[in-house]
Amino acid sequence: MAKLTVEDLPLEGKKVLMRVDFNVPIKDGVVGDDNRIVAALPTIKYVIDHGGRAILFSHLGRIKKEEDKSGLSLRPVAERLSNLLNKPVTFVPVTEGKQLEDAIDNMKNGDVLLVQNTRYEDVKDGEYVKRESGNDPELGKYWASLGDVFVNDAFGTAHRKHASNVGIATNMPGKAAAGYLMEKEIKFLGDAVDNPERPFVAILGGAKVSDKIGVIDNLLDKADKIIIGGGMAYTFYAAKGIKVGNSLVEKDKIDVAKQILDKAGDKLVLPIDNVVADKFNNDADTKVVEGDIDDGWMALDIGPKSVEEFKNVLKDAKTVVWNGPMGVFEMPNFAKGTLEIGKFLGTLTDATTIVGGGDSTAAVKELGVADKLTHISTGGGASLTYLEGKELPGIAAISDK
Repeated sequence: MAKLTVEDLPLEGKKVLMRVDFNVPIKDGVVGDDNRIVAALPTIKYVIDHGGRAILFSHLGRIKKEEDKSGLSLRPVAERLSNLLNKPVTFVPVTEGKQLEDAIDNMKNGDVLLVQNTRYEDVKDGEYVKRESGNDPELGKYWASLGDVFVNDAFGTAHRKHASNVGIATNMPGKAAAGYLMEKEIKFLGDAVDNPERPFVAILGGAKVSDKIGVIDNLLDKADKIIIGGGMAYTFYAAKGIKVGNSLVEKDKIDVAKQILDKAGDKLVLPIDNVVADKFNNDADTKVVEGDIDDGWMALDIGPKSVEEFKNVLKDAKTVVWNGPMGVFEMPNFAKGTLEIGKFLGTLTDATTIVGGGDSTAAVKELGVADKLTHISTGGGASLTYLEGKELPGIAAISDK
C-alpha cells in the first residue's frame, strides 16, 4: 500500500510537525552517538528548504518517575542538531502550554524547533500516567492542533501506538506523510518480506526463540533458507535431541521448536559446531565441539564449520535479512561468528542486504562494511514486528496516496 511521503505535502509557510527518533545516548550533557540525528537530517532539510517550519517531536529513554526527567532532557540533542544543520534550533523545555505555543507562533519559514522529550508526559504530578506511551487521545489531539501537516520519520517507534506518532496522525486536519527514513524502511523491509528477489535468506540470532517465534513462522512461508544462530539455536538442538550441556535453552519452548522444525523441513539451517566455554565469561576456557555439548560446558558462539556452512548458504542469495547476533557478541572472544557473517555480507555485491537489531548493526559498523550493505534498519523492535508480518501502527496511521 503506497503511503504519502514528505514530497507530496504542501510545505511553504506550513507548521510541519515531525516525529523523529532522537533516542540517542547522552552522557554528562553530551550526545554520544548521533547516528539517529544524522539519519533524520534529509527530511528536516527538505522541509526547511521548501519553506516549512519544522517542529520536531521525539522521545528519549523511559520516564517512570519525576526524577527520571532531569537526565533525559532533549536540550543536548537540540545543540547537536544545530551544529549538524549549521543553523539555530529553538529548544522548548516543555511539552505543552503557552511557552510552546508562543514559540511555534514566533517561527518563520525555514526555522527549526525541538519540543522537550515527549515522554515527560508519561509522568504528571509525580504519577506514572503514560499519556505519551499510552496514546492519550487528548494529548494527541493537542499536539496535532499545533501544526498544519505531519511527517513521521521515526521508524524506531513505528511498532508503538504513541500520542506523538499515531495520536498526532489521526488528529491531524492536514495530511500525515512518511519522511525519507520511514519511506526507505517501508521500501526495503516491505520488499524483502513481500516481494524478495530469490534466493531469499534470513539470518536470525539472539538469545531467545520466544522473541523470534512470530518472525520464524512468518518467514518460513517466504524465505528459501533461515539461518539460526545465537542462544536460540540450542532450544532447537534440544528439540532435536542433541545434548546442550549448560547452554541457554527455553525449556517451555522446546515443543514449539519441534513444530517449527517439522514445518521447516530443510529450510532451517542450524550451527554444526560451536565454541563452548566452561563459564559465562570472556576469559573462560573454550573449545570447539560438533554435535553434543557435554555437561558443564555452554555454547557461546558458532564454530568455524558453521561459519563456512552459513557462508555457503548465503553466497548465492539475492535478498538477505539479518537480525540478531550469532553468539555473545558483547564478549570479544565470542563475537567472531557474528563478525564473520557481517564481513561476508559486505562481499555480496549483487544482493539486497538488510541488517536490523543492535548487535548486528554494531557488528557491521565495527567491521566498516556498513556502507557496503543495502540498508541498515534504524528500528530493532519495529523491524522485527515488520518481519513478523504484523501491521505497524505508526505506519498504518500515515495517509495513503
